[in-house]
Amino acid sequence: MEKQPLDLPEVAYTSDCRARVAFEVLANRWDPVVLFTLGETGPMRPRALITRIGGISPKVLNDALRRLEYNGLVERRPYAEAPPRVDYALTDAGQALLGPMGAMGAWAARYTDDVLAAQDRFETRTGSAP
Repeated sequence: MEKQPLDLPEVAYTSDCRARVAFEVLANRWDPVVLFTLGETGPMRPRALITRIGGISPKVLNDALRRLEYNGLVERRPYAEAPPRVDYALTDAGQALLGPMGAMGAWAARYTDDVLAAQDRFETRTGSAP
């Protein structure tokens, strides 16, 4: 298999690679799901996100939205209304992450069975997961 060149800036140490930020941002179970949903539907209120996503509790959604806002990927948009209302929308950075997420989704569609088979082989050989 031929090695594909990566288009990343040079760094003194691999541990300093800025690409790690993107992987860390997506490492949480629900954060990519919330990003994808907002990218697919546009701005949404939390209750609508819960309904659209399914299987996510209000607390877990709130935690994900706070992390995504902290990382600059979503914007919390409060409205001066009674009763108070808020929705969430992707920032430019969040929108830009959808393309790489799509590439990772394509990778997952192609290689998930291989990964699961490797995990089964490892667990059979060692008796447990790492």
